[in-house]
Amino acid sequence: MTTLHKLRTIRTSEDGSYIAEVNADIPLSDGGVLRCNVYRPLDAPATDDTASTGARYPVLVTMSPYGKDVPYANFHPMSYAGMHPNGKGEDAVWETPLPRYWTKAGYVVVRIDERGFGQSPGFAKIMSDQVWQDFATAIEWAAEQSWSTGKVGLLGISYYAITQWGAASLRPKGLAAIVPWEGACDPYRDAARHGGILSSAFIDWWWNRQVATMLYGLPGRAARKWGPDTLEGDLTPEQLAQNHLDWPRACREFPYADVPLFKDSAINVENIQVPLLSVANWGGTGLHPRGNVQGYMRAASTHKWLFFITGRHDLPFYRDECIALQRSFLDAFCKGEDSRGWLKGPNAEGGVPAVRLVVRKPGGIKVDDEPADRGLLVRSESAWPIPGTTYTPFFLSADKGLSSSAPSGANATFEYVGLNGDAIQFSTAAFQSQTEVTGHPVAHLFMSQSGTKDIDVFVTLRQYAADGSEVFYTGTTGKPITAGKGWLRASTRAIDASHPLHKPYVPYRHYARKDVSFPKQDEVVEMVVEIWPVHFVIEQGGKLVLEISPKDTAGTDAFVSDDAKERSEEAFGGVQNRIHIADKYQSRLVLPIVPAAGAGAEPQW
Repeated sequence: MTTLHKLRTIRTSEDGSYIAEVNADIPLSDGGVLRCNVYRPLDAPATDDTASTGARYPVLVTMSPYGKDVPYANFHPMSYAGMHPNGKGEDAVWETPLPRYWTKAGYVVVRIDERGFGQSPGFAKIMSDQVWQDFATAIEWAAEQSWSTGKVGLLGISYYAITQWGAASLRPKGLAAIVPWEGACDPYRDAARHGGILSSAFIDWWWNRQVATMLYGLPGRAARKWGPDTLEGDLTPEQLAQNHLDWPRACREFPYADVPLFKDSAINVENIQVPLLSVANWGGTGLHPRGNVQGYMRAASTHKWLFFITGRHDLPFYRDECIALQRSFLDAFCKGEDSRGWLKGPNAEGGVPAVRLVVRKPGGIKVDDEPADRGLLVRSESAWPIPGTTYTPFFLSADKGLSSSAPSGANATFEYVGLNGDAIQFSTAAFQSQTEVTGHPVAHLFMSQSGTKDIDVFVTLRQYAADGSEVFYTGTTGKPITAGKGWLRASTRAIDASHPLHKPYVPYRHYARKDVSFPKQDEVVEMVVEIWPVHFVIEQGGKLVLEISPKDTAGTDAFVSDDAKERSEEAFGGVQNRIHIADKYQSRLVLPIVPAAGAGAEPQW
């Protein structure tokens, strides 16, 4: 019989407010083990102390490959230096709840190293059914411990949110509520490939910086101040290579979604029934907001909410008002203490509206300015998409305009060189009144090429103020981003309009090998480009520009498709990519225009 907790150490926090059990064991059904840290209030018993009569608390659980023991200050010094107080201190770790705050709030906090990372042995396979099942097992374990009331909540950012969708879809016993904060729910469409195009720059940087560096048995972590070394010893380079799935490499080798890599990672979001608060960031285009919106729309939960924030990826989660939001939600479903009316359900009288969004109006927008982002007002809505949304077409015209009138006899063709050519822009006239665009834009582009290659299309929405200056917003890393982004590879353009998830504004694609169809020479094909959820308010006199390009352009932040083999000259270059405008080729941008027109009169949150 395996001895549990053989590596465990127990200490009291420096301020004396909680107990930390480091490297407690969570046994898995296949004989494996996950190692976790348990942060518990002083009067809660030790893990597996079945004879104790100590206090019991609801539990917050997180799991990832990033390393439960890597101090936030080492993991991301710049972020930590500007962090809010309730994100800093002893045992602070990137993107997770701070033990000092949450134990004082009456919770046990459990932080887990994913299998194959940190102190958890086993084969490492990120974002897979193995991860979802391991996390579900850990949730059930936490619900049964001597310090637990049996109620488990999930709270965390990014990867710590992705795992929430995966585990919740398995309906583990004891799971009471989830708060996926900026978290994708579809590893293929949200993270690996945008419109079939590899999101190479980010996944390479992310993997090399904070995933591969935490592999179980990797030597030298302590010397690099990247958490402690593996307590059970180092692995050889050969053992390390055999002990993990190289996810970026696999994403390159398997470009379509109908392979085990992505079938195994697919999350049955429709199976989620637990109360959920999905929090998306308007500035996160390129990774998470699509998943937060899709997760909310697809989940079967009767008690579900969708909130939109703005600001950098790392800071908003730890704002006082955001922590108060998180706590009110979790207290309601984990403790039965409801200060805001969550238990009444979305849109109930005296309760919480189903949707709340930060309103980004002209004049109050500054890039990477945390006080400015916190000061923006918030509006409540009853549903998503917003009731009263008018999907309004703007047709591309021969004079490079965007017009409300369809082309009539004015045929035109615009072209650029595939792969590295210059973008072409189409602009609206000045808007006659303030106009709000919130929801799911989609671009219908009729395109052809002069050769027999593939076509990658990068669509950007650029917003201009009445004075002619471009309006930028705070992106994931703090860099300036544009109003909207969309992507599509011509060979993967096939749509399944009969699929339950298909909407005119969110086309559904299987991205299956059997559906691949390369455009023939001079063949005009319709490219229906999904633009990720947007929100912006165009002031009177302002304009909107549709930019169409064969490559990434300014305002993309970290989510660049720059792999030279994935996007090679041989596969995409040396030909003309054409955009067609004609009576039978009504290339157009469809915008979700909402009646609120920029209204917003409530403080956050």
